[in-house]
Amino acid sequence: MEPSNWAPEHSDALREFIAKGLSFSEAAQAINSRFNTSYSRSAALGRARRLGVTPDDRRKPSMPAEPTQRREPADLRDIAEPPVRDFGKPALPWPVPVFRPVKPIKLRCVAIEPRHLPLIELERGDCRYPYGGDEEGEEITFCGHPRRPGSSYCTPHFHLSRDPVEPPERAVAAITCMAERLKRLPRRHRIAHLRALIGLQPKDCDRRDELSELLRDEMSSASVE
Repeated sequence: MEPSNWAPEHSDALREFIAKGLSFSEAAQAINSRFNTSYSRSAALGRARRLGVTPDDRRKPSMPAEPTQRREPADLRDIAEPPVRDFGKPALPWPVPVFRPVKPIKLRCVAIEPRHLPLIELERGDCRYPYGGDEEGEEITFCGHPRRPGSSYCTPHFHLSRDPVEPPERAVAAITCMAERLKRLPRRHRIAHLRALIGLQPKDCDRRDELSELLRDEMSSASVE
């Protein structure tokens, strides 16, 4: 049960706690802890009114002295107008790639002049090897010469699209190796084999010339014998 009469020391404690900035609820709890009483917030509030103690009597923090450094007010224009940035230049420099010179690729060609026929003018037996179309808007034409049997291309373009490009030294090594292997066969077999190989080579082919040279050597040796 809450006591109806406040002891003088209880009233003094209430003034002390209110002056320290405690609320009426906190002041009542502090008094109850100190004097083993059971005051409520309402009792503390009513007693404070009778004593003339108001929340305005709480101690207010003293105003700090004049600061040694006063911060200059920011310019409103700096806030409203952000700094202009040149978006054409990147914030961080991009690494510049190093380009090395590249030797141009030597393309193979054939000893035949294409007719450069458009697609609508091609006939059933004409070569379909295409020309042009490398650049935008460039017209695509076709060889137009008679096709090789079983192929869509003429004989020169057939070998151009199928024969691999090999270095000259490798071709010479291949001919030399083949000549050594042919020596194991009888002469008539070597001649027949060389004739068959020559027939498989294009007319303007270096390997055809080398095989023909080997065939002439074999024929000369055979006539001497």
